[in-house]
Amino acid sequence: MEYKIMIIDDEQGIIDSIQALLNRNGYWCIGYTDPLAGLDELMNSHYDLLVLDYFMQPIHGETVVERIRTKDSELYILLLTGYKDLAPPISTIKSLDIQAYCEKSDRLDQLQLLIESGIKSISQMRTIQKFRDGLQSILGSVPKIYQLQPIGNILEEILIQLLPMANSSDAFILVDDIPSIEQSGDQNSQKSIFKGIGKYNVQIDEFTELLDHKLMEDIGRARTEMKALQHPDGVIIPLGNESNTAIGVIYVSSIDLDEGIKLLQIYARQAASSINNAFLHSLVNTKNEELNNTYAQLKVRYMDTIEVLRLTVDAKDEYTRGHSDRVSNYAVRIGEKLGLSTQEIEKLRIAGIFHDIGKIGTADDILLKKQSLDQTEYDQIKQHPIKGAMILSAVSMFQDIVPIVRHHHEHMDGSGYPDGLSGEKIGLLARIISVADAFDAMMSDRHYRKHLSLDSTKTQLLEGAGTQFDKNVVNALLEALETDTELQQSITAYPHA
Repeated sequence: MEYKIMIIDDEQGIIDSIQALLNRNGYWCIGYTDPLAGLDELMNSHYDLLVLDYFMQPIHGETVVERIRTKDSELYILLLTGYKDLAPPISTIKSLDIQAYCEKSDRLDQLQLLIESGIKSISQMRTIQKFRDGLQSILGSVPKIYQLQPIGNILEEILIQLLPMANSSDAFILVDDIPSIEQSGDQNSQKSIFKGIGKYNVQIDEFTELLDHKLMEDIGRARTEMKALQHPDGVIIPLGNESNTAIGVIYVSSIDLDEGIKLLQIYARQAASSINNAFLHSLVNTKNEELNNTYAQLKVRYMDTIEVLRLTVDAKDEYTRGHSDRVSNYAVRIGEKLGLSTQEIEKLRIAGIFHDIGKIGTADDILLKKQSLDQTEYDQIKQHPIKGAMILSAVSMFQDIVPIVRHHHEHMDGSGYPDGLSGEKIGLLARIISVADAFDAMMSDRHYRKHLSLDSTKTQLLEGAGTQFDKNVVNALLEALETDTELQQSITAYPHA
């Protein structure tokens, strides 16, 4: 029960009426006709609000309040009287910290308004108290998380200090290693590490099994948008550096945070600062063998998790099975024709495999629909590049892949989605995936249409060059189709080729 309310009145009928009013509005309450019995209960148990009659036997309400205030200075008291001329003076009401006063009436409208006002005041006082206690907790925890110790210990201490603020027992932190000076030339040097507590205090392979696609997407969204996100079972707080760029996230299981999220954000800023401090001043052994093994294991396990999601998407529809693998292959061939570096080719390979991962969150009845999609359904389909980008954004190892996945449905003339980018604003690798994706889609049977022939597909690509597709990319694919024997052989894998 959220609020405990007591009614003390020597008339049972008054108690019954007020109880009916409160119960109807979802509040829990108890009533006493004997003020001494009610006072005894108040002195031994916590209550939030007291509706108190003034004239009673054997003691008046004024005496009840005097005794209450010797023990409880915060109980919200609403005083009732049926005798207007004998009501207590204002000076008495002030001196006893009586918060509200109401005359008895057959109509309970005014009383209901005063009770609702009292509940709001109690709620605000709780928030203030929570912030006061929370800020005190943060002040007490800061020295501990700034101590010079191994990074794993720092992350664990951050979680230990966090749990009481969220009234939780389960949390984890995903954080990026800040590349050292000697690593700065390597774009893939940034790595992610993990630490869990409670049910998340598990090995990395078990941890990734706890991540469903919605949690992975929300982690990526929190990092990308740099704002706290409510999840069905908890909250995700991004960790930012001095330039307000995400270096990781904290997830804490809790479904009753309310205003406490603001406290967690304050604490997260301190936590992020301590992590930055640890890395930047080389006060921890971040490059020891154990930590490097942790990096490698997390990368492998997270890759495995996304691969499972990708295969789940493929398995939904027999017509698109193998689509991602083929798009990856075509993208690599195009990249080779364009003379891209080995690193860029590898990005294309991974992006091609995972470009449709965001469809994991799209309903089967939309993905498998044989008729044309209505606007609402099409709008849902158009969300899959964003969802895919967010899933990959959860950890830093995919930071170079994210924009490729997000923008593979953008068009050169700006008519694509989700961001309406045009021309050179669309990254080259995304433009390559776009052509490879369209090529395979046109060459494959779908629920809503039959495949096109190879010649018709080439014609469609040429017609879309300059508007939907990058001309150079289209030409590179067409050249590869003419000269690349291995690619030509892969085309024969289509059942209709």
